[in-house]
Amino acid sequence: MGRATGSWLSGPQIGPEGGGGAYRGEDLGLPETGPGSLAGGWLRVLGLMVDWLLAGGVSLLFVSFSSPNIGTTVLGVWFVLGVVAVSLFGFTPGQFAVGLRVARVDHGPARTEAEVTGEVPVAAVGIVRALARQVLIVFLVPALINDYNGRALHDRATGTALVRSR
Repeated sequence: MGRATGSWLSGPQIGPEGGGGAYRGEDLGLPETGPGSLAGGWLRVLGLMVDWLLAGGVSLLFVSFSSPNIGTTVLGVWFVLGVVAVSLFGFTPGQFAVGLRVARVDHGPARTEAEVTGEVPVAAVGIVRALARQVLIVFLVPALINDYNGRALHDRATGTALVRSR
């Protein structure tokens, strides 16, 4: 009886055809550990916290702390900071501080020698992907839902992944 109920209580098994890889990111052509591997959830949260604190400090240059518009100003500064930094450099200041970067992974499995050796993919994210990614993060729900690789929906929708840079 336990086996029969376990099949529907466990929920659907979501993953790539063929049962997935041996580790997170294998089907994306990313290494298991080290530079270029998928970032864990706590590193992503830490990078986001650093970015929010930085955006809060910068927003105090525009409005006072007691202003009723402080929250909107922080969100606007964080949004612009994220779009500009990711499109130009491939990471936000918070992601850089914790050793992460946004990389394109829509090219399929690793094909070049640099990707096979585990180096961080260097394809530019671009302004359109950075803007779409930041818009989806603002709604927070896509960032909380992860796929079988641990990538959030905003990364999956834009063909990107947050990977370790060191």
